Amino acid sequence: MAYDEDLANRIRELVQDEPGLTEKRMFGGLAFLVNGNMAVSASGQGGLLLRVDPTDTPALVQRPEASRFEMRGREMDGWLRIDPSSLASKRQLRSWVSRGVSYARSLPAK
Repeated sequence: MAYDEDLANRIRELVQDEPGLTEKRMFGGLAFLVNGNMAVSASGQGGLLLRVDPTDTPALVQRPEASRFEMRGREMDGWLRIDPSSLASKRQLRSWVSRGVSYARSLPAK
């Protein structure tokens, strides 16, 4: 499945003024990186792939729209999948995107 181009455009609109922003195809989607660190991606599996502080993962996955990202059968703290049905409004999307951008910005530049 290809990533949702409409979702990618909506993310782009929210992050376009971020300093150090780049876009890169990765994990089957279109990722938005801040200073070389992935913040958020329009996932190839639908919805968002989001990078967050690993210590926030247990609380965030309590929300019905969020789940841990799984890679090669292993769930990973600090990486979330956000269900596309919870991203309908700009406010909903902005909330998740802002979280990912803030965390990426807190990391050392690559």
